[in-house]
Amino acid sequence: MQEPEQSRTNEERTQATRAALLASARKHFVEKGFAGTSTPEIVRSAGMTRGALYHHFDDKRGLFRAVVKEEHRAVAQDINDSADTGASAQESLVKGSEAYLRAMTVPGRTRLLLIEAPSVLGGTAADELDDSAATLLEGLKAAKDLSGSGIALPVLAKLLSAAFDRAALEIEAGWDAAETRAAMIFVVERIIGTAGR
Repeated sequence: MQEPEQSRTNEERTQATRAALLASARKHFVEKGFAGTSTPEIVRSAGMTRGALYHHFDDKRGLFRAVVKEEHRAVAQDINDSADTGASAQESLVKGSEAYLRAMTVPGRTRLLLIEAPSVLGGTAADELDDSAATLLEGLKAAKDLSGSGIALPVLAKLLSAAFDRAALEIEAGWDAAETRAAMIFVVERIIGTAGR
């Protein structure tokens, strides 16, 4: 049974409205892309008014940014949930890598994060919402001492992050997911197992 509207607090109503707008926007952005989606269809399918949309978001781009931010949060949560407190840093890096690739198989996520976001928000702004390269950098630092190797860890983390994104795109395009994951894990294991020797 649904809770009566009057017993909900203003904060609960605000959060419910925002959640409905984000869910509707996500659905439309996945189906039609940013350019092909209009704000009237978003609010109509959310059962809201345009006033509600503009109360919560500056414009369609602001709404899109919020959808992308939520997607990145969900990916980060999946990676964090994969963490095993008893695992070594190397094992944690591998588990996090596997979790990222699994998280990116959520329908529509690859399109939103890897195709639409850089196009709509610009590469720099899209990168600012994505802390996966920073998380990967921390994992690499913990898993392998590369000091004295001449390898700049931030560069390595960025390149490896790009490889993970490419793997997610290829899985989305129909590559065998298990084979692609195995190839990426091979790369990670080679880096933490042999780099800097």
